[in-house]
Amino acid sequence: MVNYKRNQVEEAISRVFDEQSAEPSSALRTRIKRLLDSDRALGRSPRASDPMLTHYAFYSSESPGRGADVSFSDYEAFALMLGLQMLSHNWPQSFAVKTLRRYRSSLEARHAKILKLDREKLFDRTQIMANARPGSLAYNTTSPVFLLIWSDNRYAKDPAAVAPSAEILDEEARAISYTRRPGRSTTWLELSNPAHVLAHELSKTLPRQRGRS
Repeated sequence: MVNYKRNQVEEAISRVFDEQSAEPSSALRTRIKRLLDSDRALGRSPRASDPMLTHYAFYSSESPGRGADVSFSDYEAFALMLGLQMLSHNWPQSFAVKTLRRYRSSLEARHAKILKLDREKLFDRTQIMANARPGSLAYNTTSPVFLLIWSDNRYAKDPAAVAPSAEILDEEARAISYTRRPGRSTTWLELSNPAHVLAHELSKTLPRQRGRS
């Protein structure tokens, strides 16, 4: 398993988000730092029955202490990118972190399967166009996978007031069925395309020595 330093993760996510600066923006770095700090602040209890308390969202282990480098796996970099996407959909930061903790096992397993898919087949433009149907959503992949988040009371002051739920789905029709309940609000995050794009961008980064700008 390849591990990456934080500068590599920031640079790769910046490229996926198509930031125009040569380096990741300060705004992006700040949002990543807040997600990481929030994850650490929650702590964890490996023997807890609630998976939200068992796993970190973005780390594999406890903090190594001041002055030590922290590395991130392919999946943990991907989870950080998902967290940023959830913030862009106006979900609260605490909800993003807790959701990625609660669903880490299933998301990490699905991410591993996605990265094993043949890129040529996954991004075959001819097949993507052949799969397109009038009135259906368009995807840049032949095998879309969705993280669907929904809440039935988004009219409340707190958009996460009624404990939203999430599920990983392979079928658009099944995902759409979750949106049909009156008053339900949903967020769709397609996973296959960004997982491969981020992995490609990570492969082009280089670790930066501590103390260098």
